Amino acid sequence: MGKPTGFLEYQRRDRSYEPVDERLKHYREFVRPLSEDELRRQGGRCMDCGTPYCHTGCPVNNLIPDWNELIYREDPRTALAVLHRTNNFPDVTGRICPAPCEASCTLNLIEDPVTIKTIEHAIVERGWAEGWVEPVVASRRTGKRAAVIGSGPAGLACAQQLARAGHDVAVFERNARIGGLLRYGIPDFKLEKSVIDRRIAQMRAEGVEFHPNSNIGVTRPVGDLMARFDAVVFAIGSEVPRDLPVPGRELAGIHFAMDFLAQQNRRVGGEKLAAPDILATGKHVLVIGGGDTGSDCIGTSNRHGAKSVTQIEILSMPPEHEDKLLTWPDWPMKLRTSSSQEEGIKRDWSVSTKMFTGKDGHVTGLSSARVEWRTSNDGRPLMEEVPDSDFEIKADLVLLAMGFVHPVKQGAVAETGLALDARGNLKADTENYRGSVDKVFCCGDARRGQSLVVWAIREGRQCARAVDEYLTGSSDLPR
Repeated sequence: MGKPTGFLEYQRRDRSYEPVDERLKHYREFVRPLSEDELRRQGGRCMDCGTPYCHTGCPVNNLIPDWNELIYREDPRTALAVLHRTNNFPDVTGRICPAPCEASCTLNLIEDPVTIKTIEHAIVERGWAEGWVEPVVASRRTGKRAAVIGSGPAGLACAQQLARAGHDVAVFERNARIGGLLRYGIPDFKLEKSVIDRRIAQMRAEGVEFHPNSNIGVTRPVGDLMARFDAVVFAIGSEVPRDLPVPGRELAGIHFAMDFLAQQNRRVGGEKLAAPDILATGKHVLVIGGGDTGSDCIGTSNRHGAKSVTQIEILSMPPEHEDKLLTWPDWPMKLRTSSSQEEGIKRDWSVSTKMFTGKDGHVTGLSSARVEWRTSNDGRPLMEEVPDSDFEIKADLVLLAMGFVHPVKQGAVAETGLALDARGNLKADTENYRGSVDKVFCCGDARRGQSLVVWAIREGRQCARAVDEYLTGSSDLPR
């Protein structure tokens, strides 16, 4: 380990943010990195635990103690190589991952975990700045061809691994630009798109072909891919949003969160926008849903210049601190406040939506009620409305951010006839990632359901190994 007493000598320090009044004026990233000296001290805080729970807390099983020590010993280039052994895109996860590794850190038992995410981000950015991130071109070609449908984190990770194994890989994306969720679902102030572009350039140099504006199953038959390629990977994400079918849902001004976020990303990226134009400028915005997507809606609305932003959640308010002896090293349910929520928001919990109200066909508010949660005799959560608790929320823009239910079934899925599981996701296991149709593989949110970007990267990597084994009979790719 870097410094045996480091966790006793050094206090936890993390990156800071640009002041709110400054960062609301633009859509760029606003994180201020640590100095190299401070970063080294933070790496020295790692305890090199006998059982490093951060490994299992991290979905891609990053070798966290290894690169923490290398940073402390001032060897960032080797740290970058270790980081890339398990993660294709640490420059993405170092920005947007919620860091379950830090929740699993032994020092989190005393609320003082190592700043793992910050160190990860610093390592890979140093690598790009120094020119250490280079294409990894396969030394031999297999002559096998693989198609990947979808260019989100799962599809890109799978494609890169397959190209490095020597296969000819083509990625098909229905949108005008490559990146999927990373490009269109995550605001630029959290992930500037130049981060994606430089990885795409790396992958092109490794031999990956990219085909944007290719909506497989709609503008191009999936049978064409099945005929031309030896394996086809479905990494199409989970894009069908959860709706809110209550009276008044048909009113204008009520939109799915991803329509709002994707339009803003296209606006920042200079792409042509489809009507209607969804703007929060001068409006009372109501965000329904308390997750990351809702938080992204808040940050975007405040940058638009919303008059007010309210966020409601049907679940109860989580505790400010978890019971470590009950939750650690697992990801705890506790109150978290995002950087977007810090920028100006009214948050409310245990709120049930009853109906939308409107005037002249446009939404003006929401009729709500308080709810209480209890546990049934068989352990299931039960919700009950609190009598005489009705209240109104003023809103002329409502954004539904309640998650996603399953992948889009029309088009490629229906045309291929892939089997679905009980939740409507593509049916495949995590050993061979095989779909129900010969030479078809499924990974990412399309298979596991809505999840984290880091889980999508893991599934893409594991799926690539399964495809490689299918095409060649064995594989040297890591799981």
